[in-house]
Amino acid sequence: MSSSPIITRDSSSPEQSPVVRVRLRQSLFSTFEGVFHEEIFFLILSVFIGIFAGLAVVCFRLAIDWTHLALLGPLPQSHSWRLFAVPAVAGLLVGALVLHVFPGVRGSGVNQTKSALYIFNGVIPFRTAVGKFICAAISIGSGQSLGPEDPSLQIGASIASALGRHVNISREKLRLMAPVGAAAGLAAAFNAPISAVLFVIEEVIGRWSAGILGSVVLAAVASVVVVRSFLGSEPLFRIPVTAFKRPSELFAYVVLGVVGGVASVAFAKSIGYLRPRLKALPRWTQYFQPAIAGLLVGLIGFLGAPQVMGAGYDSMDQAMHGQYVWKFLALLALLKIVATTLSFVSGTPGGMFAPALFVGAMLGGAVGDIERLIFPHFAGSTGTYALVGMGVLFAGFIRVPMTSVFMVLEVSGNYEIIVPVIVANAASYLVSRSMQAFPIFDLLTRQDGLILPSLEEEREETILRIEDALLPVPKIILNAQDYVDAGARRVQDSIDSLFLVRLHPSGWSVIARDQLQRLFREGKGELTIASVLPAKPLPSLYPDLPLDSAIRCVNSYPLVPVVNRADFRKLEGVISRDSVFKKYGATSDPK
Repeated sequence: MSSSPIITRDSSSPEQSPVVRVRLRQSLFSTFEGVFHEEIFFLILSVFIGIFAGLAVVCFRLAIDWTHLALLGPLPQSHSWRLFAVPAVAGLLVGALVLHVFPGVRGSGVNQTKSALYIFNGVIPFRTAVGKFICAAISIGSGQSLGPEDPSLQIGASIASALGRHVNISREKLRLMAPVGAAAGLAAAFNAPISAVLFVIEEVIGRWSAGILGSVVLAAVASVVVVRSFLGSEPLFRIPVTAFKRPSELFAYVVLGVVGGVASVAFAKSIGYLRPRLKALPRWTQYFQPAIAGLLVGLIGFLGAPQVMGAGYDSMDQAMHGQYVWKFLALLALLKIVATTLSFVSGTPGGMFAPALFVGAMLGGAVGDIERLIFPHFAGSTGTYALVGMGVLFAGFIRVPMTSVFMVLEVSGNYEIIVPVIVANAASYLVSRSMQAFPIFDLLTRQDGLILPSLEEEREETILRIEDALLPVPKIILNAQDYVDAGARRVQDSIDSLFLVRLHPSGWSVIARDQLQRLFREGKGELTIASVLPAKPLPSLYPDLPLDSAIRCVNSYPLVPVVNRADFRKLEGVISRDSVFKKYGATSDPK
């Protein structure tokens, strides 16, 4: 018995044709998906995304370290000519690469990932990952005041997007590939999976379901496992002993939150003011903008503050261990804002997460030392205030309050300071919201001319609920066991055209007055109302449900009962198509 192969290969050709390869790939994935449901397949795919993103971030971090060692040496010293010469020359190279080879790698990468989800159907070219890797490694390694976390996020998103385009998944799943990869990249960069998951849910996706959460968590955990396998499980910082002993100290942390909120606004406004003005300059100036920014940042280091160059993890560690006096801590916070603003607005690829943490650590240490000078009984150490300050700047500048809290807890592993962190972060977030209309990423999006959903605005929107469109309980409610003639007599003088019918033992239906009167005139008054009702009862809604959940019901049924959650036989009121659309400010009549 002979059989013909499904896919043939020309023996004269050393390779399969592209068409054959595509058909083979589609056949394999079609077979795979025939066995596994797409949701299961997507979860499995998320693990591989995490592995690939983790490997990429390991290589990225090593590339930054090697570049830094090669260009600036192991311990950059003040007054060394390399501090300003290296960032300037590297800036020229990065400017040329961004203009001619990798035009999609400017900025941090968070907005590009969000754009992939909402505008480009999940597509981020793999070339972007390559460009971000090369350009950000050169920029950060040469001393530009930027961080590796945001680029790691975009590298992970680009890898996930490329993988998603090579498998047979739905458009909705393809759109989610980029955020899943973003969580993996950020988790690997921070070595903190919880913070990465929260940030992607809070800032990028803005919603979550069991499937989305499962995929994001699996990718983040897988990437962290890979990073820890290669680089160890040590956190980014050596956290000193921290403690919270007296409730009266909360006042000091509120002050830190207010100061951090003001600093966050100054940081965001400086970027928001300078960035569009530099982008509006002639195109040829973009060759030199990263170089000039690198030169200025290098001069800050040359004149005595090399700590502001690069991500600054070592300096944050030293600040938490009390190795700087408060005056120098405050100066470093100010200079870091200046240096990061220069680097970022020039279009140099790199992130703002690490600079925000740096400014927060220095500001927190300075405020803590000043407060202890004024109130010596405060027991908090410089390290405690610096650690809380990191979350304060993150909450005020990035405007992700939940992520900022868990990031501090995850980095420190100390839940004793959870109350100061929550109080200070809340104060910073509220101050920032009152002084700055948009979070930094929303501000950058608007400057780029993109229309992306503002997830902070969505969180702050007042939710309309069914109770807001609720109509009173009808005066006449019929029973299903009543006869048609009795029902017709009850409704004959009513101005209403529709009436609710109570079903037994539970449930509701609706009947029209015209139908009852027609049946009565036809001599069918001895029939029960139940016998002439539709077989399917009306759906029931609850007063606390979002109003948009009622739209499908009111489009299918003329009247929908709203019942009590504790007693579904108790009627709270009814809603109709008119009541719902009037509440939305619309009308049910298209005229």
